Amino acid sequence: MATEYDHYFAYNQLFEFDEQIIACHFNKPGLVADFGCGTGRALIPLARRGFRTLGIDLSDHMLRVVQEKAEIDRLNVMRLRANLVELDCLRDQTIDYGICLFSTLGMIRGRQNRRQFLKHVHRVLKPGGLFVLHVHNYWFNLFDRLGRRWIVRNTIETVMNREIERGDKFFDYRGVPKMFLHTFPRRELVRELRRAGFRIRELVPLNLERTRRLPHSWFFGSLRANGWIAVVEK
Repeated sequence: MATEYDHYFAYNQLFEFDEQIIACHFNKPGLVADFGCGTGRALIPLARRGFRTLGIDLSDHMLRVVQEKAEIDRLNVMRLRANLVELDCLRDQTIDYGICLFSTLGMIRGRQNRRQFLKHVHRVLKPGGLFVLHVHNYWFNLFDRLGRRWIVRNTIETVMNREIERGDKFFDYRGVPKMFLHTFPRRELVRELRRAGFRIRELVPLNLERTRRLPHSWFFGSLRANGWIAVVEK
């Protein structure tokens, strides 16, 4: 899984755009926590730039890969195995920057669990600390026939099953059955970030290929965006 993860992101241009956004905003030395770090695709480049880094993931295997990469480059990358909803082990106001990329927030099932995670991030960030995250857009599914069918089915399911929320998707991914992903309407994303106590500094709508900012985002950008990269401040 870790090998496939690296292979996928090696050819994923969203990663390059994420790096550009992060480079624009993370411009002072400090401690960066990657919430759901995977194999360190985003974290290792930050360590190379001189940031102190902490990778947090539930997978021991992913964290071992992070360690191997760090050792190759002789980098000091701290690692923590933890559930993103259960971060009481992290002290208040100890982190300068946080990242949660590749729709990791959307992989947390349940609104209350996502809220708990965002509250943890807000708690551990220092005053003025920045948090960058990526999510997929719920309404982008309107532009695909199967996506439109899913929206109808999802709407019905939310009425019939209280455990299903609007935006919840289940799909097979690279041999893994019933992967979960929550997709966000823009309004929901903004509401949840503000509810957690964040001030939104920038909300970047992504184009179809997720390679750059959506052009002409003033024209139904909330529908046309593939997703968003949010930059928020405590």
